[in-house]
Amino acid sequence: MGHHHAPPGLGEPEFFAHTHSSGVPVGPPEAQRLHLAGLVLPGGERADLWVVDGLVRTEPVADAVTVCSDAWIMPGLVDAHCHVGLGAQGAVSSEVALAQATADRDAGTLLIRDAGSPVDTHWIDDRPDLPRIIRAGRHIARPKRYIRNYAEEVEPEALVEEVARQAVRGDGWVKLVGDWIDRDRGDLAPLWPDDVAAAAIARAHELGARVTAHCFGEESVYGLVRAGIDGIEHGTGLDDSTIALMAERRVALVPTLVNLENFPAFADAGEAKFPGYAAHMRALHARRFATIAAAVEAGVGVFAGTDAGGTIDHGLIGTEIGLLARIGGAEFALGAASWRARQWLGAPPLADGSWTDLVVYDADPRRDVVATRHPLLVILRGRVVLSR
Repeated sequence: MGHHHAPPGLGEPEFFAHTHSSGVPVGPPEAQRLHLAGLVLPGGERADLWVVDGLVRTEPVADAVTVCSDAWIMPGLVDAHCHVGLGAQGAVSSEVALAQATADRDAGTLLIRDAGSPVDTHWIDDRPDLPRIIRAGRHIARPKRYIRNYAEEVEPEALVEEVARQAVRGDGWVKLVGDWIDRDRGDLAPLWPDDVAAAAIARAHELGARVTAHCFGEESVYGLVRAGIDGIEHGTGLDDSTIALMAERRVALVPTLVNLENFPAFADAGEAKFPGYAAHMRALHARRFATIAAAVEAGVGVFAGTDAGGTIDHGLIGTEIGLLARIGGAEFALGAASWRARQWLGAPPLADGSWTDLVVYDADPRRDVVATRHPLLVILRGRVVLSR
């Protein structure tokens, strides 16, 4: 992509480098020395791993407790489009945000790219039992051109300034709303002139941040990719030329297939007032798998994201993996939700001395990705946080 800004903390394996507001280092509530035996993905080799002081070790550790002896072990899952702190009406309480993050964690999601939230969730960084979060600040949209209470709403002449503000608020990402229904047109339309978008993206890059955008239709994604954007969310309007440019420029795609299943309902809701929009959404839905498959075939980096938050439940990463497997097969889908996504976001690979963020299954997810919906163990920062 040309801009590989790692958010604070992602360059450091020691999660306890974070501190509470009191200045006291955050550490594990209790030291856990663990032993895991099984097949380690993606390679599939049989191995023994030990956990000590929150880190992976490949040499035996004394007094370690064996927590699995014949299992499939993967780097923790990634939800690369997730909204912790966002509900159907906008901002949610800290209690609801906690429940959202916990639901994702219990599904095996241990790294989240939060693609826009109206609340500050940095307090989660002080919780060693909750997923690591990379934030994109708050959505940026135009007035009355997005869902109420979700976004900072500005006119195009203020976009560059707002992008700079959200770049500071986030952890190396900024989230634009690229298109939404235009009531005068009666259909999807871009929110930002191409030259304004290009200036805003350039400003984010100057500040060390990457930019991604919500794009349902054809026009917005065409313009934003050519304006230098780093990521596309949804991407149902992609054509071959834009896909080729994304592959060349290493622009990432997070299709959020869980959310795309809702397009027929969106069309039904808009049918009476906006029949053109309804027909367009149904057409985008009908070709969604072919569109995303074309991006995969062209070599675009495609990653798993559920679009949880708003009206979509948290904890659906296994469902997203299943939908991705329909496009590219099991190993592609698993990589999109684990090792490839972690590498893209700057997390260390599973190796001696790395983070112990692991998800463990009692069946081979390469043979049937449904296994990812039912983790045997979830180990976060070296602690077992879920066991069934």
